[in-house]
Amino acid sequence: MSDTSEPIVVHEPFVSFGQKLVSSDAFRALFREGMALVEETAAYLDGEGREESRKLARAAALAYATESMRLTTRLMQIASWLLIQRAANEGEMNQEQARLEKQKVKLTTGRSTVSAETYAALPQRLRDLVDHTERLQSRVLMLENQINGKGEKAPLNPIENQLALLRTAFAAEA
Repeated sequence: MSDTSEPIVVHEPFVSFGQKLVSSDAFRALFREGMALVEETAAYLDGEGREESRKLARAAALAYATESMRLTTRLMQIASWLLIQRAANEGEMNQEQARLEKQKVKLTTGRSTVSAETYAALPQRLRDLVDHTERLQSRVLMLENQINGKGEKAPLNPIENQLALLRTAFAAEA
């Protein structure tokens, strides 16, 4: 028998980092952080924040109202996404149902529309909550993009990468 066969190369199927992450302890921590931020924000806006907003000048009070609405809207969108993903993780809905539900969630990016001077006049606690929520939203968006394959692809195994380059080089000579 002659050995004219080429070596067998086994390619592992691509495993989505995002899919792995949403079923990990890291997702559970992200979920807890998001839900805690919802509670913390609600408590602030209903208590201390309400008192602080009454002490603001007219322009800052209007900015406070605008920013607090944007903050609560952003948080509700994040919470919706987290709840949908958790439901999918726990088998309460399949991935296709989750994908369709998450399409209704608007995770938009965008900074404040008020001037930097007016924003700086807002209570520090409100600004901290806005910043924390924006960072959390960025992490959720990154995860969503990875789940949907829009994130950066995992690099090939370095050896497989070199073999692919060699195959391409030798194919060009033939």
